Amino acid sequence: MRGVNKVVLIGNLGKDPDVQYLEGNIAVAKFSLATTETYKDRTGKLVSQTEWHMVVLWRGLAELAQKYLHKGSLVYIEGRLKTRTWDDKEGNKKFATEIIGENMIMLDKRGEGGMGHHGPEGSQEGLEGFTNSDIPPAGDGSENLPF
Repeated sequence: MRGVNKVVLIGNLGKDPDVQYLEGNIAVAKFSLATTETYKDRTGKLVSQTEWHMVVLWRGLAELAQKYLHKGSLVYIEGRLKTRTWDDKEGNKKFATEIIGENMIMLDKRGEGGMGHHGPEGSQEGLEGFTNSDIPPAGDGSENLPF
């Protein structure tokens, strides 16, 4: 049986996307994304829990992120998990689990820096979705990103 590696997140950017260009002018964007869940505890008090995720976008999605996303932007990200390993300067093994974004929808309203717009009666008129079907295959050197 085949496995499934799929992640769906809706959250806010913790910082502006960090975009770098690799050999061959390939854009790579990286940013932190906060997702917050709120629930009531046993006493009825509202409790919020925030999880931070590192998102990596490639090529066209990276360029769109650079152009339209900023700290605080609300975004839908669909992708897959990937764990990278490396040795630090002291020889200690380090790990980072990231979300490799394959689809993105900007959920900010127009005028808030995003392209999406929620029209009257909660419709999603003008909501823009982007796909990145040209994500590099494993073993392309992305495991050794400089950031």
